[in-house]
Amino acid sequence: MGTKNRLQRAFLSAEYLVCPEVLCCACVPAWYQQSVKMRSWIALACLTQAIILSDVTSASLLRRQEAEVEATVEAAVERKSCNTPNNRACWTEGFDINTDWEIKTPFTGVTRTYTLTLTEVDDYVGADGRVKEKAMLINDQFPGPVITADWGDRLNITVVNKLRHNGTSIHWHGIRHLNNNIHDGVSGVTECPIPPNGSKTYSFLATQYGTSWYHSHYSSQYANGVAGSILIRGPASLPYDIDLGVFPISDWYYGSADNIFAQVNDPTNPFIPGAPGSPPPSSNIFINGTNINPNGTGGAYAEVVFTPGKRHLLRLINPSVDNAVTVSIVGHAMTVIANDFVPVNAYTAKSLFLGVGARYDVTIDASQPVGNYWFNVTFSNTRACGASNNPFPAAIIKYAGAEDSNPKDPGVPPQEYFCVDQTEFVPIVPRTVPRSQFTGADNQTLAVTLSVDAAASKVFWKVNDSAIDVNWEKPTLEFVEQGNTSYPARENVITIPDSSEWSFWLVQNLSPIPHPMHLHGHDFFILGRSPAAENPLAPGSGPTFFNKDTDIGALKFDNPPRRDATMLPGFGWLSVAFKNDNPGAWLFHCHVAWHVGQGLSVLFVEKPSEIPKVMDLGQLKQNCDAWREYEPNNPFPKPDSGL
Repeated sequence: MGTKNRLQRAFLSAEYLVCPEVLCCACVPAWYQQSVKMRSWIALACLTQAIILSDVTSASLLRRQEAEVEATVEAAVERKSCNTPNNRACWTEGFDINTDWEIKTPFTGVTRTYTLTLTEVDDYVGADGRVKEKAMLINDQFPGPVITADWGDRLNITVVNKLRHNGTSIHWHGIRHLNNNIHDGVSGVTECPIPPNGSKTYSFLATQYGTSWYHSHYSSQYANGVAGSILIRGPASLPYDIDLGVFPISDWYYGSADNIFAQVNDPTNPFIPGAPGSPPPSSNIFINGTNINPNGTGGAYAEVVFTPGKRHLLRLINPSVDNAVTVSIVGHAMTVIANDFVPVNAYTAKSLFLGVGARYDVTIDASQPVGNYWFNVTFSNTRACGASNNPFPAAIIKYAGAEDSNPKDPGVPPQEYFCVDQTEFVPIVPRTVPRSQFTGADNQTLAVTLSVDAAASKVFWKVNDSAIDVNWEKPTLEFVEQGNTSYPARENVITIPDSSEWSFWLVQNLSPIPHPMHLHGHDFFILGRSPAAENPLAPGSGPTFFNKDTDIGALKFDNPPRRDATMLPGFGWLSVAFKNDNPGAWLFHCHVAWHVGQGLSVLFVEKPSEIPKVMDLGQLKQNCDAWREYEPNNPFPKPDSGL
């Protein structure tokens, strides 16, 4: 590799924070680079040399990368942590729970490196002792490894595809990727899939903190097991003694994702007779990767150990394919301190509803007598947002010193949320949405419908009468790179002009099925939604439409709840807004894997002329060339939307 190419590679991929390949660092002893301060000064020298010797074309990209290095140099005067059990609101000097991470990040100069290798196993024996027809694992495990970092670290994550025939891409759910859309990890949108025996390194800054997850964005592949958790340490709005880490609650299927989707998508053979598109119940619910076999022997309950008298932080995640869940702990309340990546004022509840993709950071006081207590997972009685063949999924909260036995008290049924999440949470860092820009006009409305194509023998979920269908061989960002605005109609592109400051969307659900809606690249503001229907599947039920005359006045514009995933009620409406401040191609989709596979998504191309100025779209070429070389010999062509 030539000197200029090495410099560009180090510079544009942000490897300059360690920049081992850059000429100016070649003569610096490795031990000398271990100091954060010295590594940062070396980075600045490397950047200077890169500016002189390379032909970086984008001035704004240059300024962004230079600003990051300068901030790292400034941060390299090693900040002392002020985060203690009695004061979790403080993080380091100048950064605390009130810091707006969209404006200010404590760049650490630390790069954390991970390698995720995907492999394929037939007749895989899962944690409950039951055989799964086909599993796709990350580093030979499910869930995949926990990606862990501190607020302000850089993450370099290499994904190695050792699957037999499938491509893949990995999406980092909820990560903002400011000016870094090319690392969002969506096949057919931000990249071509990584072909078998290929690899790709994703790189991004941890500008946010809290809890999330990652998963493949290649058809319904993650239903085979391609998912894991993300934990980014940072401040919290309540003191706590012990961080117990992530606690994912995920549905698990003994069938292969491809075979399940084929039946979901077949209107002549639905899982529920007479209900085309209906999904199967999950085979089991895995809590932190395990559970008992609900139909015999095998497996084990997950256990969480509480220290008596201490306050614990538990990070709840729903990385499911289809199942929304309600969680509760017998004899204990949970206090929410963050929803998704948004810190919130403390809110105490006896139970919490988690749609697919949702996360809650909760504190729990170990204030009960020493013993064992059920952590219960339940489903909505409406059966409209998930069901399982395990009727009583559970884990065990075990106090240190308690005997080894199952809890005795089963608890009481939790509140019925009718398939919608709570919206009482108040963000700590306040924001105001401009009321005057919301109109509720037709050009701000997205209508969601279920459609059966008898001729094609397929079921589609459509938005504004169009089911998304991306092209793996030509991702959306390649159109942007070429200055081509003739996006295929099937990609459901909505262009957000450079001059636009805010986006407002009214999502109107014309079907009885609720949908967990997730937006990439942004937290959206939940301005309001219709009340949840108690039984949307009942005969004679119909849509509740947004009424401009009566509903606009009830919308919340002053510091409304915000997050990156929330529920669209069955036969109801949802109003969301987001600020147009992150150039890129960003999906807004239902996070039920079967539904997005059937087309329930739109694609926002935000500030298209700014995209090539803030990221190096030339990075698309290597992976896309490899995929296009592989694709003609792919024995399994795209069966669905590709997402």
